[in-house]
Amino acid sequence: MLTMRGIFIPLTVLVVAPAIAQADTPTPGDIPDNQAFVRLTTASYSLVAPEGWSRTTNGRQVTLTDKYNSIRVEIRAAAQAPTVHSVTSVELSRLRSGIPGFRSPTVTSLVRPAGRVVLVRYQARSPRDSVTARTVLNDVERYEFWKSGRLAVLTLRAPHGSDNVDPWRTVTDSFRWR
Repeated sequence: MLTMRGIFIPLTVLVVAPAIAQADTPTPGDIPDNQAFVRLTTASYSLVAPEGWSRTTNGRQVTLTDKYNSIRVEIRAAAQAPTVHSVTSVELSRLRSGIPGFRSPTVTSLVRPAGRVVLVRYQARSPRDSVTARTVLNDVERYEFWKSGRLAVLTLRAPHGSDNVDPWRTVTDSFRWR
């Protein structure tokens, strides 16, 4: 109680239960709706990526990471454009044998502003955490862009259940050959 000039005023304290406070907590790996994007330009391509992400370059491969998410672009020579058939009959077995926990693949063809692409969606285990030695299940989208003998493999990875549909669309729609 609070006393003011002889008047007793009862105090009310509002306590928010932790379960209510956690209801608005995003899933680990969700990219915020207000995420800013910046253009990444190389000799071969450009695309927009979330601002502030860590960048690692290894030859013709660029990887951007932030917490649980990653974007990787790899450029290589390819005589022909990939097709749903070529990816299904050749690449899926290679991916299955080389990616831990590879499962539930679907292969489709779609159009992005840079042209027709083959999209492979699948799930895989994350790399083992160096501190906890744990892995998590990731949802992966692998886009294969082709032009004039060059193949760009754009791989987007996030923890299973993350809501990154809009950010991933922003990234893949922004891809341009140079």
